[in-house]
Amino acid sequence: MLMPTSVNLPETPEQLAALVERIQAGEELVLTKAGIAIARLVPTQPRIPSQDKGKVIIADGFNAPLPDEILNDFLNPA
Repeated sequence: MLMPTSVNLPETPEQLAALVERIQAGEELVLTKAGIAIARLVPTQPRIPSQDKGKVIIADGFNAPLPDEILNDFLNPA
């Protein structure tokens, strides 16, 4: 695995566009400002429909109303 390349925060839209092209090409970048890392930009993995099918289970009572004591905590936080 390659180490990410550090680059200064882009100041113009053209600089940002060039960075996006590098990311789309598979490069991982770390944005820095005054020498301090502020963000890591990585290419995304393509989403494959149904790739997680069967891995997520929704409980039967998921949409049931919350009990009053829990609901009150949301509506009237201390």
